[in-house]
Amino acid sequence: MDPGNGGMMMHMSFFWGKAYEVLFSGWPGSKTSMYVVALVFVFVLALLVEFLSHTRLSKGGRTYFVSGLLHTFVHTIRVGLAYLIMLALMSFNGGVFIAATAGHAVGFFIFGSGVVIN
Repeated sequence: MDPGNGGMMMHMSFFWGKAYEVLFSGWPGSKTSMYVVALVFVFVLALLVEFLSHTRLSKGGRTYFVSGLLHTFVHTIRVGLAYLIMLALMSFNGGVFIAATAGHAVGFFIFGSGVVIN
C-alpha cells in the first residue's frame, strides 16, 4: 500500500524512530546524523523563540512609530518560528517533541526566569 507521499508513512501517534520527515520533504531522511541535526535545529528554534519572547527592546531615542514597527517585526519573527516548531511537532516524533520541550525549558531558564539573566 503506497502512502501517497513519496514512500514515507505519516504517523498518527507518537513514535520513536529516525526515519521520518520534518518541515521539508525528504529531510532529515533516515541517516542518524541528519536526525541529530534535525533535533538540534528544533532545539535551537525553541531556544530562539524564548529569547525573542523575553527580550526587551530598548527605546533609546526612537519615535513611537519606529519602536512599534520594530516590536511588530520581532513579534512576527517569533510567531513564525513558533509555527515552524508546531509544524515540526506534527511529525509526531518523540525525539522532536523532547527537543522542542527542552529548547523551550532551557530558553525560559536562561532568558525568562531571571536566574541566569536579570
